[in-house]
Amino acid sequence: MNAKKDNTEDKILDAAQDVFIKKGMDGARMQEIADEAGINKALLHYYFRSKEKLFDAIFGRLIGLAFPRIGRVLQEDIPFVEKVEHVVDTYMDLLLKHPYLPAFIIKEMNRDRSLFFKLIEKYGFNLEFLFAIVQEAMDRNEIVRMKPEHLLVNVIGLCVFPFAVKPVISHVAFDDDKKATQAFYEERRVEIKRFVIRAIQA
Repeated sequence: MNAKKDNTEDKILDAAQDVFIKKGMDGARMQEIADEAGINKALLHYYFRSKEKLFDAIFGRLIGLAFPRIGRVLQEDIPFVEKVEHVVDTYMDLLLKHPYLPAFIIKEMNRDRSLFFKLIEKYGFNLEFLFAIVQEAMDRNEIVRMKPEHLLVNVIGLCVFPFAVKPVISHVAFDDDKKATQAFYEERRVEIKRFVIRAIQA
């Protein structure tokens, strides 16, 4: 019985994730989520009594995909440059699997940013800890002197921006050729790491 319940809940969460990422909180409909999950609306409401509760579960699920992994990478006893490479790989793996995620997060942050910040705190993503790691790398002369805030924004921007404007890149650069567009995004991780490492290495 519990296995069946878990399976149904997973189906609902997978379906809701697809719908919420594509349409956001305001555009998603419970009936559409139920249809996507292959269940009736009454059963959906049995598991999640409201769209808000379901959205909170999905938002937390998506944030939880990346932040714990990145936190673990930052704590590894490896050179700083390797940490940067692992962080980029982790972030790009997530974005390649969920290309609509940046647009979804930006839209939902503009709608209610308090939820996003609460989830970041919940999953232990601590900016002070991150900045301390950058400072230690500078003190060891592993990387050039810089404001840690700029490094953070540069890495996130290089990873996220191409996904946030994916329809534009696909149309303008690749004439909506899906294979060429996908190849470009697969190449991004290599280019980002190369670009960042050249910029920061002492």
